[in-house]
Amino acid sequence: MSEHEAEAPIRYHVIHETLYRYAAPVSLSQHLLHMVPRECAFQRVEQNLLEVTPSANRCEPLIDWFGNPGSWLALRQPHSMLRLIAASTVEVSPRPQCWREVPGRPWEDVAAMLSAFPSIAPLDAQECALASVQVPLLEEVREWALASFTPGRPLLEACRHLMGRIYKEFEFDPKASTVATPVAATFHKRRGVCQDFAQLMLCALRSLGLSARYMSGYILTHPAPGKPRLIGADASHAWIAVWCPDNDWVGFDPTNNLQPHLEHVILGWGRDFNDVSPMRGVILGGASHEVEVQVTMMPAETRDFDALLGEVRGRSLEKKAAE
Repeated sequence: MSEHEAEAPIRYHVIHETLYRYAAPVSLSQHLLHMVPRECAFQRVEQNLLEVTPSANRCEPLIDWFGNPGSWLALRQPHSMLRLIAASTVEVSPRPQCWREVPGRPWEDVAAMLSAFPSIAPLDAQECALASVQVPLLEEVREWALASFTPGRPLLEACRHLMGRIYKEFEFDPKASTVATPVAATFHKRRGVCQDFAQLMLCALRSLGLSARYMSGYILTHPAPGKPRLIGADASHAWIAVWCPDNDWVGFDPTNNLQPHLEHVILGWGRDFNDVSPMRGVILGGASHEVEVQVTMMPAETRDFDALLGEVRGRSLEKKAAE
């Protein structure tokens, strides 16, 4: 039995709080949420809950086109503040060791499988080989990526090399972009955040004729030595997964130059950020608004779920009272 196969699953509590403050009352709002972690081969959701303040008139669960769990909610009473708390306990299992050891078949062979007519690749792989709203096919990005995808190079080996180049050549800068920043801007500025780096890697792979999807979720952060793990100090995270005929979908995290193993929690996946945004919707009224997002992710063995959730609720009430 290998080292990774011997590893036990890890359980996490994840609490995602979103707070909107509106300059004027909102009379009607409707929202699509992706805040419930997805069940998959390496992840099991033990419990989850969603709290909405003020109470929603309707809140209905749904499964989207990509199989991700979600919720649709509507508020039909005037409100100047909207707070959502999504809390879950998730068990994450180790990914296969072969993801890190097997180089994969030549990348050109995989691209040929996707471009064949009729294609012999599964439908979800064909879909994620195409351009999408936020991930166009760019020749300049393709040419840049070819330094990693040399002739005959195994697919997963080339992906690891490309991931390392993004990590080394691009600077993490939260002020450099917004959720609407184009891939071309990220490529030229050489800076951005996890969403930007994930969509840049998607652009590179798809421009080469390969299939890759956008992964949305969370990653465990580690406090400085001797410092406690803080409530609300984490954030949402994004990475990618490439379709490999021999290994299904294999994850790559260019922001951290690693492959997901035991510290990534998956919310869902799609073609780009638009498909699996944690929260999007429409409002009537409101004028301008401010939004605050706080995420807490920690090993379940370190804190009781109800106590942790109570602390998050209490901090929210304290912030509201201070206003």
